[in-house]
Amino acid sequence: MKHTFRFDYEHFESLELLSADDRELIAAAREALRGAHPDYSNFRVGAAARLESGKIVVGSNQESEVFPATMCAERTLLYHHQATMADDRIKALAIVSSPGERECYPCGQCRQVMRDVEKRQGSDYKVLMCSDSSASVVGRATDLLPFTFEL
Repeated sequence: MKHTFRFDYEHFESLELLSADDRELIAAAREALRGAHPDYSNFRVGAAARLESGKIVVGSNQESEVFPATMCAERTLLYHHQATMADDRIKALAIVSSPGERECYPCGQCRQVMRDVEKRQGSDYKVLMCSDSSASVVGRATDLLPFTFEL
């Protein structure tokens, strides 16, 4: 039996077309780039999440000489959030990179963890995947990984 999976997303050719809240979140993700440790890839990634309380938390990628020990910005942020403030649910998450000529999309591991967070908190959150000048936005992280791992 054939099945079809579709999801909606929005593409913004200019970041100026986004809401002030979304632009603020993207700015926080850009600021998080300063904390990145990309000594091996030279690819900085920053992430920022707006919580239900209005608080913004950030994360950046951290690389290690032992490559499997490397951590993406999204997972750095999400694991910190889970460990310290899981009761304050995520409402939106922005991802940026440097260089930033193209939109920054999460890897497969991050997509799974992003989906896990939605499941744990019992609500979806918006994901903004940004370049220096544009963004693609999905209404829920689960749309980025339709076939997820579940125990």
